[in-house]
Amino acid sequence: MSITEQQTVTTALTLAEVERLRADFPILRERVNGHPLVYLDSGATSQRPTSVMDAERDFAEHRNSAVHRGAHTLAAEATELFENARGTVARLIGARENEVVWTSNATEALNLIAYAFSNASLGRGGADAERFRLTEGDEIVVTEMEHHANLIPWQELAARTGATLRVIGLGDDGTLRMDEAAAIIGERTRLLCFTHISNVLGTINPVEQLVALARSVGALVVLDACQSAPHRPLDVVALDVDFAAFSGHKMLGPTGVGVLYGRAELLDAMPPFLTGGSMITTVTLEKAEFLPAPQRFEAGTQRVSQAIALAAAVDYLSAVGMDRIHDWEAALGQRLVTGLEQIPGVRVLGPASGVDRAGLASFVFDGVHAHDVGQYLDDLGIAIRVGHHCAQPLHRRFGATATTRASAYLYTTPDEVDAFLDGVRGVGTFFGVSTSGAGR
Repeated sequence: MSITEQQTVTTALTLAEVERLRADFPILRERVNGHPLVYLDSGATSQRPTSVMDAERDFAEHRNSAVHRGAHTLAAEATELFENARGTVARLIGARENEVVWTSNATEALNLIAYAFSNASLGRGGADAERFRLTEGDEIVVTEMEHHANLIPWQELAARTGATLRVIGLGDDGTLRMDEAAAIIGERTRLLCFTHISNVLGTINPVEQLVALARSVGALVVLDACQSAPHRPLDVVALDVDFAAFSGHKMLGPTGVGVLYGRAELLDAMPPFLTGGSMITTVTLEKAEFLPAPQRFEAGTQRVSQAIALAAAVDYLSAVGMDRIHDWEAALGQRLVTGLEQIPGVRVLGPASGVDRAGLASFVFDGVHAHDVGQYLDDLGIAIRVGHHCAQPLHRRFGATATTRASAYLYTTPDEVDAFLDGVRGVGTFFGVSTSGAGR
C-alpha cells in the first residue's frame, strides 16, 4: 500500500479492531508476576505479530542462502526476497529502492553518515565527495533533545574534522526554541541533525520550518525518524530531508535491522563506511572501486531474514493504515498525559495535555526514583521504561537524572493506559511519600 493509498483511509481505529489486532501478538497474552501483561515500552522495542515471526521462520526453513552471491536457486530466491523487502520499505517512506540502505539499527545508520563525512574530510571519495568535507570553521547543528545516537556521532565528527558542534535549546514546554534555531543555523552550517519526535518528551518537531532554515544556507539535513516511522505516515521526499534513519525493532520488526534513507545522488557520492565483500566492482592489491548505493554501504553478509521480516512488519502496518495508527496513538498519548497531570507528585516532561504530541509520556515522581517506580509497576505486570532513555543532556536540561516513560502502540488499549495510571497513583502511598499536588 502506498503512502497515498494510506492517506485515503480516514476511518478511525475502533477498540474492537484493536482487540482483534492484539490477537496477532502472542506475547500480549502473557502474565507477568501473576498479572496480565500491560506492555507500555513500545518506544524502546515493539512486539511482533505472528506474521512477522512467520516470515523470518519461513525464510530460514525454505530459502536460507547468501544474497547477491550464489547462482543456485536458493540464492536467487533469497536475493529476490531481500530486494523485494527493500522495495517494501522504500514505498512506506516515499523513497526509491536505491535510496534505502540496510543497517543493523538506526544507530549504525547515523554513524554511517558521520563516518562517510569523516572519510570525505580525509580526502576519500574524490571530487564527488567534496560537499561532505568538513574543516575548521564549519558547523554541525543538533538539538538539546537528541537521543545519544543522534548526538555522539556528530560530536565525534566535529572532533575528527575540527568543525564546531552547535546546539538548539529547548523551552520549558519541551519544544525547540525556534528563535535560537534561526540564529544558530547560518552560513557556516553544513549539517542540521534532529529528531522528528523526541523519545522522551513526545515533542513533534516542526520539520518543515527546520528544513527551510537549512535549505536557506545550503546545509544538509539528517532526520532521526525512530519515533515517527513506526507511528505515522512518513514521506521523506515531501519532508525534503537528505537522510533519515529508523530501526526495525520499533515498528513490529525484529532486532538487528535498521534503515538509512539517503537521496540517491548523495549516497552515490559518499565514500563508504564499512568495506569488504559485496560492495565492490573491481579489486586489485593496490586499490578497489565501489558499487553505487545502496550496495556500497552493505559490506559483508547481510541481515537477510531480518530485512524480510521487517518487510512483513511494514505490510502489517500498511494494512492497518499509518494514519489510523497515528490517530489511535495520539488519543492514547493525550490520555496518558492528562491522567499523569492529575496525580499528586508527578511532573510530566514535554508538551502539556491538549498539545499535539506522540503517544508516550515521561515523568518524574517527586521523592521516588524512576527505577523504584518501574519496579513497583513491574510487580503489577506493567512494563515501562526507566532511566535517561539515552538522552542525558535532555534530562539535565529539566533537572532530572532519570524519568519513567510509558509508550503506546497500535495494540495498546485505553484500559491498559488506565491500569498504568492506577499503578502510578499507588506509588506515593507504597513508598510513603507525601505529595502536595499535581504539577508540570
